[in-house]
Amino acid sequence: MLAPAFEFVGLLLAALLVGAMFAVCLLFNPAGLDASTYVTHQQWGIHALHPKIPLLGALTVIAILMAAFLSRDDHSRVAMLLLAAGFFVVAGLITRFSNLPMNAVVATWSAQAPPADWAQMRDAWWRWHVLRFTAGGAGLCLLILVALRQRTSF
Repeated sequence: MLAPAFEFVGLLLAALLVGAMFAVCLLFNPAGLDASTYVTHQQWGIHALHPKIPLLGALTVIAILMAAFLSRDDHSRVAMLLLAAGFFVVAGLITRFSNLPMNAVVATWSAQAPPADWAQMRDAWWRWHVLRFTAGGAGLCLLILVALRQRTSF
């Protein structure tokens, strides 16, 4: 009885999290931005999204792991849930060890006088973001498959 509730919560939180990652892809794509606009835009995003998104990621992983634990009699379901949680952990690790340290640096920049290497930092941040979005998307797809599998045989 509790397993479906945790699966639902995990799927809902995962959808919100990956939706936020997708919104970042749409709103913070740095292509074509000059240095001043990029810094202003990125600093606004850092302020608006941190620490909300990492907390949402942690809650997502916890809900998925609880669903896996409560579904422990169904080994294929547990495997899919654990793999989904793993993808979200990867996304969280990318955030923690790549994007957040870069955000801390960008937060100190002046939009009127960004450093000479601002474009290298921008490009590195974007590559890491696309990778974490891919990991989150893979985790969400697995959760959707788990939910669909309950009603059909995959």
